[in-house]
Amino acid sequence: MPVRSLSRRNLLLATSALVPLLSRRAAAFGEKSRFIPAVARHGGRWDVRLSGLRRLAWELQRRTSVEVIPDARPFALSSPDLFEYPFLYFGGDGAFPALSDAEVSNLRRYLTYGGFVFGDANDGSDGDGFDASFRREMARVLPQSPLKEAPGTHVVFKSFFLLDAAPGRLLLKPLPLVASVGKRAAVIYSQNDVAGAWSRSESGDYEFDVSPGGEPQRELAIRLGINLCMYALCLDYKDDAVHLPLILNKRR
Repeated sequence: MPVRSLSRRNLLLATSALVPLLSRRAAAFGEKSRFIPAVARHGGRWDVRLSGLRRLAWELQRRTSVEVIPDARPFALSSPDLFEYPFLYFGGDGAFPALSDAEVSNLRRYLTYGGFVFGDANDGSDGDGFDASFRREMARVLPQSPLKEAPGTHVVFKSFFLLDAAPGRLLLKPLPLVASVGKRAAVIYSQNDVAGAWSRSESGDYEFDVSPGGEPQRELAIRLGINLCMYALCLDYKDDAVHLPLILNKRR
């Protein structure tokens, strides 16, 4: 794993030292040194894509050198345990109630100190449902950093695979929205139900059809997920060409 990905994790772990968890964290260091997707538990339907996240972790391990635990771990947004996880998935199907002040404050701290949130509208909503709720809460969490469309040149489109769009189960919006902290994209938000394209049933079949592009679109959604994970771990590390031969070799 690249040196900067380790320093990013260390930053989050150092931040979480603000709470009395050091002894427990030390005992679990071996596990916490591996990538595990964290999932935001809110007052709505937050848990409809857990199988997709587990599948993404498996794909990340298969296609990259990142060591993972293929799990998806839910946490309350007020939990100090968030700071042990550099990638937080915040999805949902339908509207959800307002976050508490404690949740808003803790999530803001998490993002400010280096955490990353991937927001995903599992209902494919636009102006209502999950979309309206997520935009409302992100405006509370990062009032000085409104969500804006990501430029096609953003490093998330080249952090591992080279992409020119951000499809999911749907393709309502070709480009995601980004809320930045400084020069860093702290929140990336898609209305395309990206995790819906990753989700598999217990029998191993994909749970949902992908539209309009079918299976090629699903593959692009998986690649997008891997890029998001690599960005969460490495930030702009891949924005230079130092490791280009290694990246190109891994893409084969």
